[in-house]
Amino acid sequence: MPTMASKRDYYEVLAIERTAAAADIKRAYRKLAAQYHPDKNPGDATAEERFKEAAEAYAVLSDADKRARYDRFGHSGLGAQGGFSGFDPQTFGDFADVLGNLFGFGDLLGGSGRRAGRRGTPGADLRYDLELTFEEAAFGTTHTLRVPRLEICEECKGTGSAEGKAPVTCNACGGNGQVRFSQGFLTVARTCPQCRGRGTVISDPCKRCRGQRRVEQERTLDVTVPAGVETGARLRLTGEGEDGLDGGPSGDLYVVLHVEEHPRFRREGAHVISELEVTYPQLVLGALVEVETVHGPVPLEIPAATQPGEQFRLPGQGVARLDGRGKGDHHVFVRLEVPAPGELGEEERELLKRLAELQGKPVRERRGVKERVRDLFG
Repeated sequence: MPTMASKRDYYEVLAIERTAAAADIKRAYRKLAAQYHPDKNPGDATAEERFKEAAEAYAVLSDADKRARYDRFGHSGLGAQGGFSGFDPQTFGDFADVLGNLFGFGDLLGGSGRRAGRRGTPGADLRYDLELTFEEAAFGTTHTLRVPRLEICEECKGTGSAEGKAPVTCNACGGNGQVRFSQGFLTVARTCPQCRGRGTVISDPCKRCRGQRRVEQERTLDVTVPAGVETGARLRLTGEGEDGLDGGPSGDLYVVLHVEEHPRFRREGAHVISELEVTYPQLVLGALVEVETVHGPVPLEIPAATQPGEQFRLPGQGVARLDGRGKGDHHVFVRLEVPAPGELGEEERELLKRLAELQGKPVRERRGVKERVRDLFG
């Protein structure tokens, strides 16, 4: 560690302004701790020194009193506290918060003897993909799901031990649930890998769950799908995921919805869109037609001189909005119906030819071999 005369300015060490707020100081230290931590730089003496230097700067600048003395007198104003070995154990709690989040340390000890309490393990969240028809998504429905999940073993009540037996103290951690080792200048406590933090191990496992404390069961659930959902929507069933361990909460079940495509309709939010084929006379002269909607047939007045591709709106004939603000609309795009070859009768063909002549836009009709031979020989 550098002597007091050669020490760098703490603000320079953390690369912050002298006016930096507490949150900025902590953020700067977290960044340097992540960069130079011995776990990430094994055997790198320079990185270890930089880590210690940053930790010393943080220990001083994160304490209001020490920072005030440092700002006024510099390193000499801190006396013995200027060295990292002399900082207040209370300040070390901040290091546990910072480094614990960065590296997953369960506890960092600096003479305080602080130890993290054991907590139950939450159960895992589950996902269920549910297929819906277009109509089910539009009007809502109820589905019965069969969901496989891990539940607490009823035979051992979640202990994992055979009846009449009890777990024994873990010999790796002595029942503490943590093992400690030196990491550079720190003493680090991590979750015991043998007992996984429980402090005990199972010596005589339950025959049903084989010591796993949970067994796979299939649960039947009824889920209500509200009207107006779309593909990608998720329904959350709280507590219907896997059971937790050691009193931990159960996970949640997320039902992810997938809506099948409809042969005639498509959706844009709460609005439904479809196409309607109409004839040339209907477009020119106007007509009263019937439009199929998700709610049934609805009459639609097509005015005279309507152009192909025009859009008509049927208010309130769409899908219910999830926020309860009524229904969307049904939008209809009209499309000109053109008969396929062979669908026109002789009379219809002659009428179309006569219309073309009246409009001064005669048509050229393709004639077959028989018609051409007949014209040739009269």
